[in-house]
Amino acid sequence: MKIKNTHRLSLTAPASRAVRRARLMLLGLGAAYALSALAGTPAATGPAPIALSSIAVAGSMRADMQSVDGLVEPVRQATLAAQVAGSIVRIGVQVGDRVRAGQELLRIDAHAAAQVVQSNASQVDAARANLAVAAKELERQQQLVQQHYISPAALERSQAQFQSAQAQVQSLQAQTNVVQTQQGYYLISAPFSGIVSELPVTLGDMAMPGRPLVTLYDPSQLRVSAAVPHSAMPASLEGAQFELPTSTNGKGLMQARGITVLPQVDAATHSAQIRFPLPAITGALPGSFVRVWLPAARAASASAEHLFVPLSAVLRRAELTAVYLVDAQGHPTLRQVRLGRSQGQQVQVLSGLRAGDRVATDPQAAAQAN
Repeated sequence: MKIKNTHRLSLTAPASRAVRRARLMLLGLGAAYALSALAGTPAATGPAPIALSSIAVAGSMRADMQSVDGLVEPVRQATLAAQVAGSIVRIGVQVGDRVRAGQELLRIDAHAAAQVVQSNASQVDAARANLAVAAKELERQQQLVQQHYISPAALERSQAQFQSAQAQVQSLQAQTNVVQTQQGYYLISAPFSGIVSELPVTLGDMAMPGRPLVTLYDPSQLRVSAAVPHSAMPASLEGAQFELPTSTNGKGLMQARGITVLPQVDAATHSAQIRFPLPAITGALPGSFVRVWLPAARAASASAEHLFVPLSAVLRRAELTAVYLVDAQGHPTLRQVRLGRSQGQQVQVLSGLRAGDRVATDPQAAAQAN
């Protein structure tokens, strides 16, 4: 006898109807949202973009000045090296110390040299004693010759012994003077007043002939040295200027006076070297970067193009110098640039931009929109 499962059928039918009703409700909700969108219901949007004020980079064919890179270097600088061998037993200065002329900087162990000097002095004393004996013997021989007790040949032998003893004393005295002079090499003193810039040795190091021990320079005599391409060398250097970015005196551009052009051109770089004295400037140290402005050569003036942007568009953060470049859609992008001379409210751009680029005039607003 077979029994039908009516209870299972009675439960399945209502569940399927409930699923169908849920699907219909979801379809209805989707249709309602679509109709509301078609009816113009406003959608959620982000903040409105900030309108940036920008200006096109201007180009000028007028190139009356050209820029070259220079360095500050001392006129008087000395690297003191050892002339004798020995252990360094005393160092009296440190890097950055100011020293005066003749001041002791460091000392090398001179015990062996002192013993040599003492030994030579003893030999000189012995030779002088022999010379005194030879002198008295010569005097007696001269008296005996006058009394005809000895022959002239005996007198000549006494004279030869006296001259030999005398020469021995002179030779030993010269050797002693040499050793005493060399004893002074164990003491390293400052040849002039200046500042210690390098000290590549420490206490206990072995000094050898020719090994550098200390370097110092005179801060009162500095100069600027720059390499100028030979093709860009102007006929006249009158009106040349320079700028020391690391200086703290705030003078900006200064006149370069007393420029000297070295009478040779480097065969590898095809550039000439110019030098001029640096006045007393706070913050000027050997090795500092200097930007030198020279009159442009005639050929460079006819072909070079200079770009300028407003000073207000430049963003300076520590060592970063940049502007905000604005594209066609108005989006700002930070661009690092290298600046040149300032002319009024405009500043020259040496690299980083091209003619026609648009830069934001307000970098603070561009930073907020970025």
